[in-house]
Amino acid sequence: MDISKYINININEMKTTKFRLAGFMAVAMFASVSLTQCTESADLEGNQGAQVKAAEAGSQEVYLSDEEMDGILFMREEEKLARDVYLYLYEIYPLRPFLNISKSEQAHMDAIKYLIDIFGMEDPVGENPEGVFQNEELQELYDALIERGSTSREEALRVGALIEEVDIIDLQNQLDSVAQQEEVIRVYTNLCKASGAHLRAFTGVLARYGVTYEPVELSQEEYERILEE
Repeated sequence: MDISKYINININEMKTTKFRLAGFMAVAMFASVSLTQCTESADLEGNQGAQVKAAEAGSQEVYLSDEEMDGILFMREEEKLARDVYLYLYEIYPLRPFLNISKSEQAHMDAIKYLIDIFGMEDPVGENPEGVFQNEELQELYDALIERGSTSREEALRVGALIEEVDIIDLQNQLDSVAQQEEVIRVYTNLCKASGAHLRAFTGVLARYGVTYEPVELSQEEYERILEE
C-alpha cells in the first residue's frame, strides 16, 4: 500500500479518501464482501490449516488456517492503533469519546490477546509502548493519523469515525472470508458490534458541533444501518 497518500492529503478532501487497513494483509483478497451485518458468516467446515496449540477443550484438537492466524495477529495491532490514536488525540482534545473509546479498544486488544494465548501464537504487540508497531505500514499509518487528527477538533473526530469504519470492514472481511474457528468468530462478532457503537459515538459528537459526517469506506446504506442500531 502507498502510505504517502494518507500523509500528504488535503484534510478538506478527507471524505473522499480511500484508506483501508485490510490492504496491509497479504492474505486479504476479499471479493464482493457484503457488509449487511456483522454476523457469524464464516464456514466452519473444511478447515485444513496448520495445527496450533489451544486451551483444553476435551480431547479435541483445534486447527487454524495460516490466514486465520495472520488475521488474528493483524487485528491485534489494528486494535492497538485505534487505542493509541485515541489516547494521543485525547491529550490534545480532552473529549470524553476519545478517553472512553480508548478504554474499549484496550478491551478489544485484550480479547484478541486471549485468542493469541489460547492458540499459542506470538504476540506482535509484546511490550511495545503507545505509538510503536511491529507492522511497518501500521506504524506509518499511525503517524499519519495523529498528524491529521492534530489539525482540529473536528478533524480528530473524523479520524476516529474513519478508524471505526475500517475496523468494521476488516472484522467483517475476517468473518466472511477467513474466520472458521468458533471462538475466533465469537470474538470478531462482538468486536464488530462494539465498533459500530464507537462509530455512532464519534459521529454523534460531530453532529453536536454541526458537522455531518459522510462515510468514507462504508456504503451510505450500511452506514445508515449502523446509525440506526
